[in-house]
Amino acid sequence: MDNFIYEYYVRPIVEHTGYNIVNTLTYAAIAIAAVFAISKALKGRIRIDERFICAVLCFVLFGSTIRVVTDSIDTHVFAPVTPVHAFVLDSHLWDYGPLTVTPGIYILTAAILLTALAILYFARMTKRVEWLGYFGLALWLPHFALLLPFMVYAPYAIPIIILAAIPTYLAYIHFKDKILAAIVAGQALDGAATFFVIDIFSKIAGINYFEQHVFSAGIGELTGTYFSFYLLKVGLAFAAAYLLQKEKMDGEERNYIALVLMIMGFAPGIRDVLRMMVGG
Repeated sequence: MDNFIYEYYVRPIVEHTGYNIVNTLTYAAIAIAAVFAISKALKGRIRIDERFICAVLCFVLFGSTIRVVTDSIDTHVFAPVTPVHAFVLDSHLWDYGPLTVTPGIYILTAAILLTALAILYFARMTKRVEWLGYFGLALWLPHFALLLPFMVYAPYAIPIIILAAIPTYLAYIHFKDKILAAIVAGQALDGAATFFVIDIFSKIAGINYFEQHVFSAGIGELTGTYFSFYLLKVGLAFAAAYLLQKEKMDGEERNYIALVLMIMGFAPGIRDVLRMMVGG
């Protein structure tokens, strides 16, 4: 049993080999259970509307950015250019480890988010949910500032943003709904970043990037290009948005499902774009 756990769960983290079918299915099952449990915990306590979604996405921004700080340290891009950067390196708090990579970074970010939510709830301040977003942004901003000196490849983010913006605009025109369009935005960003970084940017910069996730890697290898992955992500996002629009369900329930789909796209998408920008 110890060998099994090490081979399929510990070794991929230690050796940076990415995912395998076992840990992928395990993490997916845990994520589904967590999504269901959080839904039950929030029901009737926090209103899941556009303001709440924006607040949560601020934490997604934070989680993805702190992951890139870890990536940049691991690839030796991060350097002690200021006393703050030197402190980050010397403290080893941001080093590659169980809480700074997947799935740990999701758990850490969710724990901070839920703690902040609990404080708002018990302080009877749930109507000021925008404060949650401000807190998320306050956590994100210093980590983003840490990466700024190393963003030598920032202009290459423009093609990714364009590839993500086109289906997002089309989704908004079609659905006439910001939340549904945001589902497409998140998934399109993830697909566009994967395609551009692996198929194009890696050749330009001479950096060997590879897809760590089992199923998306399979799609890329099968078709010979990750543009197919981008198209698939966009297509599935449109399908999901269409079903949510047509399905008769409570508005907050619909928004919660939409938020989960957004996180699944924005979290890896933002991380991939930022990592490319620093060349990590």
